[in-house]
Amino acid sequence: MPFSDYKTALVTGASSGIGAAVVERLRRENIEVHAAARSTEALQQLATRTGCIPHVIDVTDRKAMAELAARVEFDILVNNAGVDRPKKFLEADEGDIDLIVDVNLRAVLHLCRLVVPGMVARDRGHVINISSIAGTYNFGGNSSYHATKAGVSMLSNQLRIDAFGKRVRVTEICPGRVATDIFNHVHGNDPSIRERFIDGFELPQATDIADAIAFAISAPVAVNIGHMEITPTLQVMGGLQTARPQPKTDPSGEPSP
Repeated sequence: MPFSDYKTALVTGASSGIGAAVVERLRRENIEVHAAARSTEALQQLATRTGCIPHVIDVTDRKAMAELAARVEFDILVNNAGVDRPKKFLEADEGDIDLIVDVNLRAVLHLCRLVVPGMVARDRGHVINISSIAGTYNFGGNSSYHATKAGVSMLSNQLRIDAFGKRVRVTEICPGRVATDIFNHVHGNDPSIRERFIDGFELPQATDIADAIAFAISAPVAVNIGHMEITPTLQVMGGLQTARPQPKTDPSGEPSP
């Protein structure tokens, strides 16, 4: 459906990065945008700048999200909130796993549960799930994150099956590296982090992802753009590595004969 047929949107993780860019882009189409995030100050600045309706809510607060979904009939749902605690799974921490699953997957499942049935009943709606290339490709140190993003990817496919026969569209957006402050959130607020992940690279901006989402939403009602993988031109996924077996050691740490 074109933007003119949609009136309201809910964007999670809206205080910065891709979320804030999506809020700004949807507001330019005169959509009433409800922006949810944990940061009071950043949300208020976003509201002042764009005219969105701020909600200081953690997406894992199921009661608060349910109350919001009960008050507003959302035509567009953008599941953008996400976290990561990168480390090898052999060193995974119980709390890190719970947080990643709670924010990246459980919250998305519950928001879809709260919002999509209304879309089906009204025969109108668009779900945008921001997953990641990590849901499809493997790279080291993020096993829990990969697992949750793969879950979001499968959910995106399944939602279309569950809503079959109704004009409810589902788009999965799979970004690669994007020039946002997510790397500082994940790895620490240090200048070396920007040098490592952003400076000197040619990267998509958050606005590029927002424009891609707007393109999917603005397509005619007969068109569902189901999956968009958006990466830097100079980024590739995959590669082949082969390891030699490590020498065995005895309990003393000496090489075995």
